[in-house]
Amino acid sequence: MARDYYETLGVSRDADKEEIKQAYRRLARKYHPDVNKESGAEERFKEINRAYEVLSEPEVRARYDRFGEAGVSGAAAAGAGFQDMGDMGGFADIFESIFSGFAGSPGGQPQQRRRSGPVRGDDLRLDLKLDFREAVFGGEKEIRISHLETCEVCSGSGAKSGTRPRTCSTCSGSGQVRRVTRTPFGSFTQVSTCPTCDGTGTVVEDKCDACDGKGANQVTKKLKINVPAGVDNGTRLRISQEGDAGQRNGPPGDLYVYLFVNEDEEFHREGININSEIKISYLQAILGCRLEVNTVDGLVELIIPAGTQPNTVMKLENRGVPRLGNPVSRGDHLLTVLIDIPTKIIPEERELLEKLAKIKGDRTGKGGLEGFLGGLFKS
Repeated sequence: MARDYYETLGVSRDADKEEIKQAYRRLARKYHPDVNKESGAEERFKEINRAYEVLSEPEVRARYDRFGEAGVSGAAAAGAGFQDMGDMGGFADIFESIFSGFAGSPGGQPQQRRRSGPVRGDDLRLDLKLDFREAVFGGEKEIRISHLETCEVCSGSGAKSGTRPRTCSTCSGSGQVRRVTRTPFGSFTQVSTCPTCDGTGTVVEDKCDACDGKGANQVTKKLKINVPAGVDNGTRLRISQEGDAGQRNGPPGDLYVYLFVNEDEEFHREGININSEIKISYLQAILGCRLEVNTVDGLVELIIPAGTQPNTVMKLENRGVPRLGNPVSRGDHLLTVLIDIPTKIIPEERELLEKLAKIKGDRTGKGGLEGFLGGLFKS
């Protein structure tokens, strides 16, 4: 019994041409015999091609929808059926876009053509933790990295002194090998890295003793970097030419330093503003006061107005984080006022408070110490 072509491609019967094309591309890549070596993959691939032959051509698809396999057994048959369909070019374009340059590269991505000349070295990444104030104000930091440096003995050739690498006989110096595969739709070329020279195009016969023929050595070194003021979690710094050395005297890559900021027990950052809390007594809240508060710049005097309520936010302008790239501009320091109301008071304090509560009660009509204190601080 013939399989349903819509089921073969995994699309609904009302799928449009683009949906059918996308389904074919996905399945053809998965089941192509040169890619999938599992048993049954080739038969599955033929079924997928057959289904696309029928469903990609509107007239043929209409006959299939009406009469089933019997309606397309002639027009869509392999060989002559391609000419009847009139969409051979589009079919070939899809096939080429799927498999051109497939080359067995990871993830099926097109293989880039290797160059026999200098090749830029790899970039490196380093994660660096900073204290809160280091991120706010920046400064110089010393880091330790391990990277590849060009061998000084052989100048990166990998060959022993007095000798030279020879051209690879497998790839004739191109760094690539090609394989032509024939398919029902024509032939296509797969390009892969030469296994003999690993894509370099040359072979070292007498290896340099200093680098064992690699042309580079792993070296650990210290660097001093400047961290700008105002950096935050995820800020990336680029240190030019401190990545791995390039092949064949190519330029080195870069070092990317990713910054992560440790949390502070007292200060919390929100953009370029800094938040913290300050606790005062209920008497200071009632009467007002002057006191010194801690900021990233040190102690700063803050005026608490009389009658300050709980959770009031006080602002210290220009005491926040410098704006990254413009350290002259800074955010603010926002202090949330917490009021410490004691759970126990000495008799003398209670007597004074009750007198004050009586005076307050006479004015408002609400007596009692509890009502007095409750009225002072509105939540």
